Amino acid sequence: MDTLIVAQGEFPLHRYPVRSRETLRAWDAADEYLLNQLAQDEALADNPRLLILNDQFGALSVALHGHQPVMVSDSWLAHRGLLNNLKENAVAEQAVTLLDSLAVPQGLFDLVLIKVPKSLAMLEDQLTRLRPHLHENSRVVAGAMARNIHTSTLKLFEKIIGPTTTSLAKKKARLVFSQFDPALSPAEGKYPGSWPLEGTDYQIQNHAGVFSRDSLDIGCRFFLQHLPESLAEQDIIDLGCGNGVVGLIAAQKNPAARLTFVDESFMAVDSARLNFQAAFGDSRQAIFKATDCLSGISPDSADVILNNPPFHQQHVVGDFIARQMFKESKRVLRRGGDLWVIGNRHLGYHIQLKKLFGNCEMVASNRKFVVLRARKP
Repeated sequence: MDTLIVAQGEFPLHRYPVRSRETLRAWDAADEYLLNQLAQDEALADNPRLLILNDQFGALSVALHGHQPVMVSDSWLAHRGLLNNLKENAVAEQAVTLLDSLAVPQGLFDLVLIKVPKSLAMLEDQLTRLRPHLHENSRVVAGAMARNIHTSTLKLFEKIIGPTTTSLAKKKARLVFSQFDPALSPAEGKYPGSWPLEGTDYQIQNHAGVFSRDSLDIGCRFFLQHLPESLAEQDIIDLGCGNGVVGLIAAQKNPAARLTFVDESFMAVDSARLNFQAAFGDSRQAIFKATDCLSGISPDSADVILNNPPFHQQHVVGDFIARQMFKESKRVLRRGGDLWVIGNRHLGYHIQLKKLFGNCEMVASNRKFVVLRARKP
């Protein structure tokens, strides 16, 4: 269950964070297909300069560590998962160069492997950033489960990289092969984009991989209407901050508060930073941290935590992230501190919060959403 067996060898791999009774693998059939196809094509025979995008927990990078790949991901969890799996396989961390999604790789690459991201905007941004690092003989091979490769996906590869073909499906996975065309002149990158935040003078900036990159989503709109207000000095955390809109309005409503923005997406954290600095300039300071939930945040250090929990990690749907966020919030809150949560009514977050905190108050509700508050005893 936890050993990837491919042409390159056998590699024990785990998802991150490691959970007891984990039922999900740290790789998928697309990883297997990519690795076995590379061996069959002898694509690695000449030891090409190798770039890997979106390696979720390190399956590709660990299996190909002998080629000293550069791995780029927007996910802090992916970085941490890769480092853990390198250690699990007795491979030095230096075997793989890790870059976040906003860093610029150096030089040209002969072979690029891409795990196709869930967001089409993210793929467009990544391909646009990739193009200057290709030469006329560069090969680009992408992989995903077949259900996540659409006509629009292939059109992006053709528009930005060059002629594109696909493989037959295998174990419900499919590969995309794209050949660099130096004659193409695709449009320049359009991210970060921006949009006006209704009812304010703020212009919200969003990197490509960030949720609600074009407008305010209805759940967040409802949450903003019910955020706590105070003139007291206090520490507020926007947990799972996305573009930072919740923390931004919380800072406006709590002028003496110190804000911390936390997300596992590097693009999200940078979007929050851009928006906070545009709103307050040098008049307010805040902390911006990419991490897993509240990992690295000191216990008993926050008075208020604001949370709009995601209910998926990449293509995996579930409430496991919300449960982890609630548990870590209790650790980080000071006694008497409040966790404020926005969620769809049907998710039943009030049950989890009451079990964990011993209390849960419904602050507001409408037909679709509830705003909940749990206080640390």
